Amino acid sequence: MKLKRIFDIFFSVIGLIILLPVFLLVAIIIKITMPGPVFFKQVRIGYKRKPFDIYKFRSMIVNKSPVSVTLKDDKRITRFGRFLRKSKIDELPQLWNILKGDMSFVGPRPDVPEYSLKLEGDDRIIFDVKPGLTGADSLFYPDEESILKYQKDPVKYYDTVIWPHKVRINKNYVKNWSFWLDIKIIIYTLIGKKLNDPKFN
Repeated sequence: MKLKRIFDIFFSVIGLIILLPVFLLVAIIIKITMPGPVFFKQVRIGYKRKPFDIYKFRSMIVNKSPVSVTLKDDKRITRFGRFLRKSKIDELPQLWNILKGDMSFVGPRPDVPEYSLKLEGDDRIIFDVKPGLTGADSLFYPDEESILKYQKDPVKYYDTVIWPHKVRINKNYVKNWSFWLDIKIIIYTLIGKKLNDPKFN
C-alpha cells in the first residue's frame, strides 16, 4: 500500500500542476454561466468510515434537493455542467482529495452517508481501502445516468439493482487488490473501456 500512496502523491501533484490552466478556465466559465460557487462540496464516507468533504466542479444549479441519484437529463444540470460531467472534468478537483489522503486514484467510489450506513457485516470490507477517483464500480457503470433515465422508478432501481451490484464489485476489488490491478483500471478509465471481468461480479 506504500507504493499506492507514493503513486497517489506523485501523480496528484503532477496533475494539479499540469491542469492548473484548465482549472482556471473552468472556474471562470462557471462563474460567468452559473450563479453561485465554483466548487461543489459534499460529505462522503471514506477509509475506516471516516467522513470527508469531496470536491467537484459544480455542474448543477444551486439547489437543496435531497435526491443523490442523478439522471442523464436531470433538469438541475446546466448546459456547461453537462459538458463537465460527460468529459469527467467535474471530477478533477478530487486530485486535491487524493493529495490530502482522503482518496486514492483507484478505489470504490465514495458514497454519501445515507448509502454508506447501509453497509453491514462483510460489506464493510469496502472501508478497508481509500475511495477512488475511479474504480471497478465506475468502469462497470460508465453509463449509469443513461440507464437510470429509462427506469420507471430510477431511485428504486438504483437502490435495488445498481447499488447492491456496486457493493459486490467493490468487495471483490478489495479482495483481489494489487497495484497492477489499479494500473489496469486507470488505463481502462483513460481509454474509456468498460470493465467486464467476471471475478468482480
